[in-house]
Amino acid sequence: MRQTALQTTRARSLRDSQTEAEKRLWYALRDRRLCGLKFRRQVPLGPYIADFYCPAARLIVEADGGHHNMASDAFRDGWMAAQGIITLRFWNSDILQNLQGVLATIADGTARNTKAAS
Repeated sequence: MRQTALQTTRARSLRDSQTEAEKRLWYALRDRRLCGLKFRRQVPLGPYIADFYCPAARLIVEADGGHHNMASDAFRDGWMAAQGIITLRFWNSDILQNLQGVLATIADGTARNTKAAS
């Protein structure tokens, strides 16, 4: 599914206005720093934009602040699961206070999903 010009513009805007939690997480994920896997940030996928996406592991990592709606997040996660993509969600406070624990959980998720795809 191709992205629209509106999605591209929105994704670029989101890249320019990252939260502190997103900045710290991106620094830990970029340049293949986690398990040697390539992550992209603010990636349009279908009708949604994922905070961080690893195509090889078919894994999305979402950094959630207080503005997230659990009902719409569940619907979105269901859509992603139907596409074979797993979503891991972390509160911004968890990322800021326990980045190493968050990264360990992401590494475990990438390992599990990469094995399942093989």
